[in-house]
Amino acid sequence: MYVSIPSILVGLGGKCLLDWTLVFLQREHICKTLLGVFCISLAIVDSALAVCVTTVHVHADGYVLLLGSRLTRYHVCLLVQIVGQVYSALQWPVVVSAGLDHFCTVTLRLNSIATRTRWLACSLVTALLWLLTALYVFLLSDFTPVMEDVPHHQIHQCFVLHTSQILQVAMLLLLTLGCAALHAGCSARLFKNLLKDQITDQTRAHARKSVVHQAVHVFLNTWALFLVFLAVLFLTCVEIPAYLGLNAAWLCFLNSLLIAVVLCVACPASQLAQGLAAVPPDSFCEWRFTFSSAAED
Repeated sequence: MYVSIPSILVGLGGKCLLDWTLVFLQREHICKTLLGVFCISLAIVDSALAVCVTTVHVHADGYVLLLGSRLTRYHVCLLVQIVGQVYSALQWPVVVSAGLDHFCTVTLRLNSIATRTRWLACSLVTALLWLLTALYVFLLSDFTPVMEDVPHHQIHQCFVLHTSQILQVAMLLLLTLGCAALHAGCSARLFKNLLKDQITDQTRAHARKSVVHQAVHVFLNTWALFLVFLAVLFLTCVEIPAYLGLNAAWLCFLNSLLIAVVLCVACPASQLAQGLAAVPPDSFCEWRFTFSSAAED
């Protein structure tokens, strides 16, 4: 799709404002998770991109000299396409890495590790994600820039790639969450019908069903409108520019969704009841669970 450069500037400006606003709102615990550290790095990259595009676009001669190199609007379009491709390629690696981070936090209580140590580890992983993804885009992918064959001062719009990874990620994780909820419900019913004499197993099944029910309830109470928005995008086949696809709001949604998936799939109810499982920090959902005395025992 072709997008005018002023529209790109407006989109990047709004995205930067959103990124830094959400970083500020999560400032108390943002360095404690991989997604939080990655969100900071994304805000920095978006800001640098917005500054570069704005500087070249508003210059009267249509170009800027930087370290002896002449940067024109050709480079603006090229930079936007490269960054968009990197953002698209980052979607799945970020999801997998953040999912592993949340899984380890819940099952191994990694929140007890010193904040500085966690921040250093998350920063290292974040840097590796950016580096490896950039190398993949430049060396292994079939990415080919699309440039207009006109003088640089006549370029007023850029060809930008669109991303479909957002809907793919959301659909896969939501299906996983739904399957976990269905499995918990069926397991509780199965134990009730076939193992009436095994009170312990039956109690565990009901406790797990309670955890899954509460986790899904908390997630939907917070993100129901966002899910409706994603459904509208899916049904109307709206193309999302790749340079806007990876943003702080999307990462906050992923954080809550991954927490819900990990709690439903990998966290025993007994650990939550006894305080042996740590829930990753979340600025949008309050992950509080209540248990009956039988479930706690």
